Amino acid sequence: MPSSAALALMLTLATPGTMQFDLSATAPERQHRYEMGGHGIEPGDSEKGFRFSVALPEGDYRVTLTLGDRRAAGDTTVKAEARRLMLRNIVTAKGQFVTRSFLVTIRTPALPPPPANAPGGSAVRIDARDAREATWDEKLTLEFLGTPQVASLRIEPASAPTIFLAGDSTVTDQYAEPAASWGQMLPALLDDRIIVANHAKSGETLKSFLTNLRFDKLLSTMKPGDWLFIQFGHNDQKREWPQTYVAPDSTYPAYVRAYIAEARRRGAHPVLVTSPERRNFDAQGRIIDTLGDYASAVRKLAAEEQVRLIDLNADSRAIYEALGVDRAPAAFNDGGRDKTHHNNYGAWLLASAVAQRIRDTIPALAPHVTAPAFAPTKPPSITQVVIAPSLIESDQRPAGN
Repeated sequence: MPSSAALALMLTLATPGTMQFDLSATAPERQHRYEMGGHGIEPGDSEKGFRFSVALPEGDYRVTLTLGDRRAAGDTTVKAEARRLMLRNIVTAKGQFVTRSFLVTIRTPALPPPPANAPGGSAVRIDARDAREATWDEKLTLEFLGTPQVASLRIEPASAPTIFLAGDSTVTDQYAEPAASWGQMLPALLDDRIIVANHAKSGETLKSFLTNLRFDKLLSTMKPGDWLFIQFGHNDQKREWPQTYVAPDSTYPAYVRAYIAEARRRGAHPVLVTSPERRNFDAQGRIIDTLGDYASAVRKLAAEEQVRLIDLNADSRAIYEALGVDRAPAAFNDGGRDKTHHNNYGAWLLASAVAQRIRDTIPALAPHVTAPAFAPTKPPSITQVVIAPSLIESDQRPAGN
């Protein structure tokens, strides 16, 4: 016997596979708390916003929102799953309503089990931190922030080209404020005809991304015409991690070549991304090179394999030097004490650089870029990049710091 929440969910079906919810401030659904297998408000809602979840099977979905209210003005920011930025600062006047849509993917740790006696696993090896996130559960979680005014929500299955992201903590969807990474900002800089599936994980390396079965999970849903953005280096260069260390002149490019080959075998397009630099200035105000051998290896490999290149290492250096020694810490996690990981502002700057490189160098993806033109040597100030903070906070630094 389905729960009352599940029954309410079934009754919202406007067409097969489509769900419609009334999320206006006084709607019963807006007051309903989430129950397993149903839909409703997650714990932790406050004057800053609320999270609304819907139990759904793994897959890709189009979310269509009507934003606005007859009685009040609004300024609505929308994030999905683990703080993936989908819509930013949608302003509505009192009595005004606007419609916005985006594509989102949700996943669980489950993998197609290998045949009997074959090596492999039936699930991604997630850790305790993963288990706390909204990324790996059997529901879609949307976070409405700022001064949210949400009239209605429609969810329907979708199919579209996907940009898969494979990488480490500088790419992943950081689950709690104040940390953030460029991968979780990218969806807000693209249109609603392409999906961003961020499989990056803090602390991962080229080797551990394989052994933890994260690459298997990514490949399990990859289809012809999709894209695979590959960015590793920060953790791969750590000699103190002997099981996952790879040398920039031999094993590092060899492993990246394997990723490229796996994408091509499935008809997808690999893209190489050089790792963003750490924020270490010399006496002349220039960024000290800590990743150069690995960035150079990626550039060389892109030329040899005829793969598109996004040189985020070069762009990050330009951004930090343009901000300068005094202003650059404002783009980083932990009040600037963290010199590797970013906050919302810094993640937005790096994602803007990635979006601009897509526009400039990948003709097939360029039409999907909606971000304004971005020059790394002239980054906008922090007052120009306002991103409503999420409800979940943590003082724990990303793994691999």
